[in-house]
Amino acid sequence: MGYIFDPEVLHDIARRAIGQPKEPMFAQIRRELRQTYPGFVMETDEWIFSNAGGAMGAMQVLHCSVTEYVIFFGTPIGTEGHTGRFAATDYFMILEGEQWAFSEGALEKEVYRPGDMHVLDRGAAQAYRMPGECWALEYARGWIPLMLPFGLADVFSSTLDFDPLYRTMRAFTKGAVSSLMQGKL
Repeated sequence: MGYIFDPEVLHDIARRAIGQPKEPMFAQIRRELRQTYPGFVMETDEWIFSNAGGAMGAMQVLHCSVTEYVIFFGTPIGTEGHTGRFAATDYFMILEGEQWAFSEGALEKEVYRPGDMHVLDRGAAQAYRMPGECWALEYARGWIPLMLPFGLADVFSSTLDFDPLYRTMRAFTKGAVSSLMQGKL
């Protein structure tokens, strides 16, 4: 079984929810994802700190498998860092706030606002910043296990906060096993 999620469908779902207070917005997106992708969206409302590439935010894992993940990611206070460089394409759909990014050699920043989708192609990397509160629906498609070292390295080199490491690995394992049991990598 190949990819389940379609980035354009996710983008449409995200755009329909924009403009609401955060909790109703997240709830609407979860509900529509469960209707559109039955059996593939986790039943959770757990937020987990995410420190990666020097940036800190929080994530809520909605789907995780060997080849895809869907999460809410964001921060109420802003952050900045490195996107990472992966064997996966990343789709970052802004729900609230603003994300800035630039690639090596770029002399101007890219600006993404609510309703925009920032696509980071497989093998590409950028610097990014959320200058204030910013929330997004994020979808990655590719080899997800290869993304985990980047997503967890700050635990060992900086934060020494092992609780998010445990909770991230628990969510990944639960999602990957559930997907494998449904015949999906």
